[in-house]
Formats: sequence, structure tokens, C-alpha cells
Amino acid sequence: MFEQVSLDLGGRKLTLETGKMARQAHGAIVARYGDSVVLATACMDNKATEKDFLPLTVDYREYTYAAGKIPGGFFKREGRPSEREILTSRLTDRPLRPLFPEGWATETQIIAMVLSADSDNDPDVVAVTAASAALYISKIPFDNPIACVRVGMLEGRLVVNPTIAEQKTSQMNLIIAGSADAIVMVESGAFEVSEDTVADALEFGHAEIRKIVAAIRDLGSRVNPKKVTVKPPAFDESLYKDITQKYGERLRDAVDTQKHPKLESYGLVDEVKAEIMGSIDEKDLEKRKLAYRAFERLRERIFRDDMLVRRRRPDGRAFDQVRQITCEVGVLPRAHGSALFTRGETQALATTTLGTKEDKQRLDLLFEQDVFKRFMLHYNFPPFSVGEVKFLRGAGRREIGHGALAERALGNLLPSEADFPYAMRVVSDILESNGSSSMATVCGGSLAMMDAGVPLKSPCAGIAMGLVVENEKYAILTDIAGAEDHYGDMDFKVAGTRQGITALQMDIKVAGVSVAMMREALAQARKARLEILDIMEKTISNGRPEISAYAPHLHMLQIPTDKIRDLIGPGGKKIRSIVEATGVKIDVMDDGKVHVFASSGLAAENALKMIRDITATAEIGKTYLGTVVRIAEFGAFVEIFPGTDGLLHISEIAEARIRAVRDELKEGDQVLVKVLAIEGNKVRLSRKAVLRDQRDKQPKTEAAG
Repeated sequence: MFEQVSLDLGGRKLTLETGKMARQAHGAIVARYGDSVVLATACMDNKATEKDFLPLTVDYREYTYAAGKIPGGFFKREGRPSEREILTSRLTDRPLRPLFPEGWATETQIIAMVLSADSDNDPDVVAVTAASAALYISKIPFDNPIACVRVGMLEGRLVVNPTIAEQKTSQMNLIIAGSADAIVMVESGAFEVSEDTVADALEFGHAEIRKIVAAIRDLGSRVNPKKVTVKPPAFDESLYKDITQKYGERLRDAVDTQKHPKLESYGLVDEVKAEIMGSIDEKDLEKRKLAYRAFERLRERIFRDDMLVRRRRPDGRAFDQVRQITCEVGVLPRAHGSALFTRGETQALATTTLGTKEDKQRLDLLFEQDVFKRFMLHYNFPPFSVGEVKFLRGAGRREIGHGALAERALGNLLPSEADFPYAMRVVSDILESNGSSSMATVCGGSLAMMDAGVPLKSPCAGIAMGLVVENEKYAILTDIAGAEDHYGDMDFKVAGTRQGITALQMDIKVAGVSVAMMREALAQARKARLEILDIMEKTISNGRPEISAYAPHLHMLQIPTDKIRDLIGPGGKKIRSIVEATGVKIDVMDDGKVHVFASSGLAAENALKMIRDITATAEIGKTYLGTVVRIAEFGAFVEIFPGTDGLLHISEIAEARIRAVRDELKEGDQVLVKVLAIEGNKVRLSRKAVLRDQRDKQPKTEAAG
């Protein structure tokens, strides 16, 4: 059954349709916005699992045919997901996951495929909306549809879904997902915008989201799917009361991290759990499962009661208090820049490496050709950071997401490429983790970049906020630790400078939060951010005036644009010979700027001399020491610098008339010559003019003597 709904969104039409493509999927939506088209499907497995969590898989793929391209490489087909595809998969997963009913443990899969991509409309937010609609019109028990929009700021004006070109000049790039009632996810990068501006953008975006959600509900009412019934997980209230009575106080003491450090606390909690499970017959699997659920509910209930009734955090801190912070820079002798940032039991070792144009990352984007990144931030989370034993694999989706968040926070503070033409890579290795290692990465990355001599516009810090809410009671928490993240209702990360916000990320586990709560959380986050910046700036507050001795030092030279070809040489032969001879790296710009990167001053001098020799241009009236390279009857050809010869006519060789050129010169002679004229590629030289000048000066010299 074909059904379609449409609405105006930002001056363009958004269309959602079903019943034409992918009809065997449990839910399928084709979403079109401009000429960007996304197919989103939702499917569930035929049988339920015994898992105590939601086994949801989300995959977003951008097929190159969508933009009229053929993939590069040997195999000519799409390979592993790109970083952008992984980030968009996370963007889709995060707002949808909390909205499934409790007890839903059936394998569920969402696949979003970009079928057509224009150069104006970014399909990422369209994919999130389409995935939500596909779930809503399917038999899968998903009853609260959401939508997703991007909010930009162009010349101080808020706009919904700015085009790809407008995003590059937008002061803010805010992605919001929400239901009709509340916001459920936020992802943002910005150029130091105020908290009030962000809150206004959230309200503006949520108003647009309500229109889309109304259209999705309209489509769902037409399809009228028969939803699968979900039984809430079995729970034994009498067993819960018994465990609470026997173990409640011990468990409350075990989770008190003011008394017990994190690992000790975890150990005490495990002891209580082991004692409970040990009191139940190993063969009674059903009762053991019920006991485990009761234990987990008790642990969560203790946490929430402490927050909302006793108004006390597990480690005894005030709700707006940041844990103890220490900062060090220059901790690694050979890294170009390094920093160790420690906040409570979270520690990030950040390093900065400076490189050249060759070190930029080339991006294979669907919409643009030959895009290069000069700043990269990579986040690593080794298992020892939380005292675990796991395989050390490549970066997973979580690591890529955390790295992208920190990269957005710092990337908007970079100096212009003209002022600082280095490629920059920051690596954050998390050495300890108990709460927001991504925000520790922002702080450590900022310190390491300044230690490397990067002239950031301002130091940048990040803080993770939390929320616990029940009915009318709520608590906003600053600098959340692991348990507060796990049992709380919101993880809200804010990064920025003293001037404003540069990155934002919010995920929630409840139906949503109001904009009023968001405003309060933003204000509390700003207070914490300024406190952290105060501490960081006592260690280092600006980029060092000199970069590391081990980093490639930059030397700049301007050459005529018509000499670029001479410098590069046929097939790059000439420039390669300079690099091989001196060991430097050379970047040549289209405007004639030449950047020479060298660790040794002598290597740089040699390379610069070779470049000047190759690209030098003759100047009329200037005297050069040249070498005779060929003799003819009418004169001699003199090389005044490598690759440039001039004609020294027989009449310009001497002041007196000569019968033959060879009477005065031979090949290999070095002679002083003056440039008389330049006619196209021909240079006319004179030795006679030099001799005359020398003779004219002679009496003055003698008189002075």
C-alpha cells in the first residue's frame, strides 16, 4: 500500500513515502529532500533473545552512485564504512535507542542507504528522520516517533537545514533530534557562541521537529501497523524487598565513592552481588535472573534516592563541584607537544604532532572532490584505563565518536592556514577513566597544542553534565563520574572557551528534557568550564613562541608564479632532487608561496638557495657573476643563474673593439655582466657597462684615499 506525506522545511519540500521500495522489510521509508534521497529500513528478528539489553544495530551507508561517482581503488566498490558513515550511524542510534520499550530484546536492525545526493542537502539528518519513520510504520514496538534537523546561524539569523555550502560559513552547526514533546539528542560544533544562543537554537529547531513528527504520525495512521506486544521483564517484588532488607545498607556503603575509590567500590559491589547469587541454587536459573534484576534495581534506586531525596552524590561532592584537576605540559621529550590532564580518576595523555601539506588527510566525500583535513584528533581507550583485560583492536564506533566531538571543539579555534601552515594531529590516550574522557581529551588536547606552539585563538575546556529526573524532582550534576553516567538520565557534554561554546553533545535515556532544563544545565556547565580554564591557564595560556626542535621548522619564500613549473621540473624531477639532496619537505602553493619544512637550519639554507637559484628572475640594470657556457661568432652565452642564460654580444664584451670573441673569453670563464634588456625569454647582457662603471668609480676611490 503506497502512502506519502510532504511538508515544507526551510523552504524545501521533505517527502516521506512507503509501499514502493523494500516492501519485504518490516518498515521502509523513502525520504526525499531536494534531490537527496535516503531509503531507511527497519527489521526485527523472528525470535526473541534472552538478552537483558536491546540488541539494536544501525548502519548508514553513502553509495557513490548517489553522487554520480565510481569508487576509487582496485575493487571499484564500496569498502568499510567511512568515518562520516560511522558518525551518522551513531547519530541515528543515539536518539532512537532510549525510546524502545523496556523488555524489548529482539534483534533489531536499521539500515539507511543514500540513493541520491545533491550538492545542497546533507542526507545525514534526513536519514535519522527516515529511520524513525520506518520504525513507526513497522510492527516493531516503537510508538514515539522522532525527527532530526540541523540548525545553522547565518549573519546572526537562525536557519533550519542550511545547505552544505552554507554550513561552511555558519557560526553554528547544531543537530537536534526530538519527539513532539521533548529534545532527545543534540550534537553541535560552533564558533564560540553563547549559551543563550544555543538555547534559542534548540527552541527554534524543536519547533521544526514538531512539524515533521506530526507528518510521521499522519503517515503511521494511514499505514496502521499491528505492533508486536512487549511483555515487561519479569520482576519479583518480594525478592526485591528481601534483598533490600538484607543488603541495602551494605550496598549503599559499597557505592559510596567518597569512602571507597572507584575500583575498591566496584569490588565491594561485586562482593554483595556474589553473596546474593550464592544464596540461590545454581540450578534455579529463573530465580537467579530475578535476583540479578532485583540487585540492579536496588543499586539504581539507592543512587536515585541519594540524588533526589538526600541530595547527595556518591562521592560527596556538591552538585556543581568539579573534581580535583592537575595539568602538566611537555611531559614527553620527543613529542612536538604533550600534556597530561587529570580530573579525579580520569586521565588523558594528549600529544600534538606537526606536519606538512603531505600529512593532510584526504577525504573521499560524496559531495565534494579533493577535500583535505589539516587537523585530525584521534582518541584511544585502552582496556587498562578501567582495569579490564580485552583485545586491543582498532578504533570502534565509540572511539571515533569521542574523537570527532573533541576535534569539533578544538578545530574551530585553529589559526588560519596562511598564519600557521602546518598539518596537526592530536592523539589522546586515555590512561584512566571514571567519567567523561572525551572532555578530558578536549582539555588535554588544548594544552598539548599550545605546548607544540599552535597559536589557538583561545584555550578550550570541556565538562560533562548529568541529569537525574523523576516527576517534578530533578538534579543537574557537574562533572559526572561513571556511576552518574550509567544510572543518570542524561549525558550532556559542553566544550568551549571563555567567549563561548565550540562543541556540544547530549544523549538522554528518558523521553526527553525541556529547554528550560537545558538552559540551566548550560549555565552550570559554563561556570565549571571557566573554573577548569583558570586551572589550565596557570600551566599554559597561549601557544609557545617557538615550536619543538624536533618539529619541522617552516621557512617561507615567494617565487613568481611562472617559475613554479621550473621549480617542480618535468614529472617533479627538479623538486625531488632538492628534497633528496637536503632532506627537507617542500610545499608549493598556486600563488607562488613556497614552504620549506626542515629540522636542520643548514638543510633549510641549502634548500632555499637551490630554490632561489632555480626560480631567480633577471632584473634590468642588475649585475651578476655569470659563467660562459657557449661561444658563437657574434658573442657569448652567459649563465647568470641556473637555467637562465643571456647573450653577451661581441660589441658588449669590452670597451674597445675586439676582432673575435675567443680573444677575450672561453667556455667556463666567470665574468661580471649587467642586464641591459629583457625581451620575452631573451636577456641581453653587457660586460662593457660593468667595466665602464668600475673605471668611473676608480678616481673617486683614489680621491677618497
